Amino acid sequence: MQNVDFWENLYVAENTPWDLAGPSPHFVALLHQKPDFLKPGTMAVTGSGRGHDAALFGQAGFEVTGFDYAPAAVKLAAQLYGGLARFEMADIFELPSSSGSNALVFDYVLEHTCFCAIPVERRTDYVKTVCHILKPGGYLIGVFWEHDQADGPPFSTTEAHLRQFFEADFEWISQEEKAPVAGRSGVERLVVLRRKMDVCASKSPMNPEIQ
Repeated sequence: MQNVDFWENLYVAENTPWDLAGPSPHFVALLHQKPDFLKPGTMAVTGSGRGHDAALFGQAGFEVTGFDYAPAAVKLAAQLYGGLARFEMADIFELPSSSGSNALVFDYVLEHTCFCAIPVERRTDYVKTVCHILKPGGYLIGVFWEHDQADGPPFSTTEAHLRQFFEADFEWISQEEKAPVAGRSGVERLVVLRRKMDVCASKSPMNPEIQ
């Protein structure tokens, strides 16, 4: 799963059962609710896949950049939605060390089970990454999976688990399980977190001093 070929082969073979052929109903419902915190701004989508969720927010006036590990996914997303969002091939764990204009400038990070798709031992690194690419006060909007399967991807997580991982750098704003996808009722959880104004509790995961 940490090898680009793993994901690339799935996209080339069109073996992507997680793909809904459209944006997550959770995100569609959130935009319709028009919460006060959700105003057009810069947004990074981690594990953007074919770009459905990125395009949804791009259409709503956000300046969106989708990042994915698999070249095939990036190519497909650009073909489908290149007019609504920008798509780049990237290892998400390397984003904090980027010297490009996308580093450390995002108002939002959006993710659809990206946290649950990566190896469990890299979850701490993922939290560090999100903290370091968000502006202080920026928001992480994510759909996370909680299931009873022994393995993954997607790997299961719980509310308590998420709170444990994110509590040092993020405030828990809300969660809900509305607008479930058919067959996923009770499995998906939409969570909104706000990055604290303090400096990230953990250094960048790309810092060689990190053990």
